[in-house]
Amino acid sequence: MKDKKIIDFTNELCSNAPVPGGGGASALMGAIGASLCSMVGELTTGKKKYAEYQADIERILDKAKKLNSEMLDLMQKDADAFEPLSKAYGIPKDTEGRDAILEEALKVAAEAPFEIVAKCEEVADLIEELVIKGSRLAISDVGVAASACQAAVNGAAMNVYINTKLMKDREYALALNEKTETIVNNVTNRCIAAYSEVLKGLK
Repeated sequence: MKDKKIIDFTNELCSNAPVPGGGGASALMGAIGASLCSMVGELTTGKKKYAEYQADIERILDKAKKLNSEMLDLMQKDADAFEPLSKAYGIPKDTEGRDAILEEALKVAAEAPFEIVAKCEEVADLIEELVIKGSRLAISDVGVAASACQAAVNGAAMNVYINTKLMKDREYALALNEKTETIVNNVTNRCIAAYSEVLKGLK
């Protein structure tokens, strides 16, 4: 999935193909947020004006590149989880064991989007630091990173909830929903605050 050209990915997203879908798109937005953090770091590192932050910028660069790679891998994991779920839905309803197979497929399908949600919290950490430590010449890109991260976490959460909604194991589903919602609220609030801080400095 991550090796596709942008035009191929978006064309497939336009189609009725089962993948990529919202989960893959959310992971891509998360990767874009991480990549923008890396770009701002690259434009800050080595600059005398930001020498006091040099060690932090080097750490941010390492982390941002790692997060970018992990988000792209999650695009594939999300796509891979759809096939067994699709097959489970296709099993006739009166087939013995169908419910158990579908339940397991729903849990697997919820894993990748939840991981995307969790990774967005790590991207938000970098964004908050770069609001303060990033080059002022690239500060608008920190705002764009915040926007991408917010979209990623909210989009990925939708792909958790669409699967938990159908789970028979309501205790598991509600626990996953609660964990997801907690992270989403945290990341959303932090991204909005970071975006607002960047905007305040630009206007």
